[in-house]
Amino acid sequence: MSDKTRTGLSRAQMAWRAAQDIPDGAYVNLGIGIPELVADYVPAGREVVYHTENGILGFGPAPEPGQEDPDLINAGKKPVTLLPGAAFFHHADSFAMIRGGHIDYCILGAMQVAANGDIANWSTGAAGAIPAVGGAMDLVAGVRNVLVITEHTTREGEPKLMERCSYPLTAPGVVKRVFTTFGVFDVTASGFLLQEIAPGVPVEQVRAATAAPLAVADSLKEVAAPQPEKAAAHV
Repeated sequence: MSDKTRTGLSRAQMAWRAAQDIPDGAYVNLGIGIPELVADYVPAGREVVYHTENGILGFGPAPEPGQEDPDLINAGKKPVTLLPGAAFFHHADSFAMIRGGHIDYCILGAMQVAANGDIANWSTGAAGAIPAVGGAMDLVAGVRNVLVITEHTTREGEPKLMERCSYPLTAPGVVKRVFTTFGVFDVTASGFLLQEIAPGVPVEQVRAATAAPLAVADSLKEVAAPQPEKAAAHV
């Protein structure tokens, strides 16, 4: 489904909204897919240090078309820019940062997230699926705050927010907040709590697309969802 035909937030808007939750000075790893877009939307006045498993600390937003450097890529093989003070290092050192608890936030994509914070983001369990968990296994074990950005449903309309994950888990009970097409959901001791809702999307539609009990915050508000502009690159 294209951003032009979807109901709710666009991918850029989801990434922009997630970026608002990253505090000044945080060290952040961005997963492959929609999370990669978060680097484009650092709020004005904040400094965020982005980390990628393949060995960069301090990368910035995606370059303008035609300005890509094939030697500057993130873990998803997407081109990035460098901010002043950026550093390169060995892949093993990158994972030592993750395993040593030196990364404050990671933002991952997901196939499913359960109401207790379980995440499944590497395999559907079907034949021919991805053969290993990969770096996400280290991220969910070593990073203090695990956030997820994902479409609220699959292309076939199946829910991704579940009472229990039916796919193989990446990790149990680690997700704190989920940003989807339909809004912002906290993972609480009682399950999913809808904190912010996408403009024009009724709560009933969100409930129908969620395969788990859903509580609604008393302070529920609409996501302030502009058509976000990319942050300026510094190369």
